[in-house]
Amino acid sequence: MQYPIALSSQESPGQHRRHGARRLGVGWSLVFSALLLGGGLAAANLPHGWGTPSASPQLLQQVVQRQLRALARENAGEAFALADVGLRTQFGSPEAFLATVRDEYPMLMHPASLLFLKPRTDGSFAMQKVRLTDEDGASWSLTYLLNRQQDDQWKISGCVVTPEGRQVMT
Repeated sequence: MQYPIALSSQESPGQHRRHGARRLGVGWSLVFSALLLGGGLAAANLPHGWGTPSASPQLLQQVVQRQLRALARENAGEAFALADVGLRTQFGSPEAFLATVRDEYPMLMHPASLLFLKPRTDGSFAMQKVRLTDEDGASWSLTYLLNRQQDDQWKISGCVVTPEGRQVMT
């Protein structure tokens, strides 16, 4: 069973605190943002009509990779610039965005490994799934939600983070 926890547009990041990464344990589905398609939350299933990417899969992956690299360098401005206007409005400043990611989603800061799956898009919105292993060996499923801006740039509108357990190498 999964219990979503969401930051809504009515909450500031500081109002929604959990007690460390350990509390993000088994069975919890963490929602970084519920800002997609007018505030709705995209689940693992895509809307009807989504299929083969009309945008380059590499382009969508690059947007996510750039944000993860910026987070690893703690470059708040660069990471924040890759978020869409809704997410930027929700957090208010690059510093608040970085502080929330650092405190609430530490697995995004310094992943040990990343595996990008094939993105899906309808041309305006995209979903990029990523498998992440953190520094402690725990596995996470990330579902990045992106939308195409008027200038044809892709921006991140949210990320659903779900724990998968520990990786065991044999």
